[in-house]
Amino acid sequence: MSPRSTEQSPRRFLTDRMLGTLTRYLRFMGYDTMSANSLSRGNTREDTLLLEIATRDDRILLTRDRELARRGGVQAVCIASGDIMQQVRQIVDLGLIEPGIRMTRCSICNARLRPATLREIHETRYAPGSVRGREFFWCPTCRKLYWMGSHGDNLKKRLKELLPP
Repeated sequence: MSPRSTEQSPRRFLTDRMLGTLTRYLRFMGYDTMSANSLSRGNTREDTLLLEIATRDDRILLTRDRELARRGGVQAVCIASGDIMQQVRQIVDLGLIEPGIRMTRCSICNARLRPATLREIHETRYAPGSVRGREFFWCPTCRKLYWMGSHGDNLKKRLKELLPP
């Protein structure tokens, strides 16, 4: 897969069923990432369907399946490692993403996040006790609240360690 210029519109991805964690990481990094897990299970033509979706929607197919990646040609990338940070490193090295937490996509459903209202924050049972100094985001589709807490800080740190100084 040859990297495209970063001046073009942001890349959109499609991941196979084996890349659930990578899907969530890409969404945390702000990349529109559709997952094969959103498709009905048991379709014997799923690989063909994934290739059709990637082509139709101009998405890069990320897969652990070598044969599927071969069939996808320049529209697909075979992810070599089972380790999440090595997976991210591979797509960074290909020039397909710039790692960083952007909090613009829901990690669960891929919908665009918007700033959360005070009401949404206060009505969410798992929200932190203090809202001072924090930015909150809301998924209007699955009604999930996001903010940069220790999980986000840890992810930021892991991504920073991934890149050479």
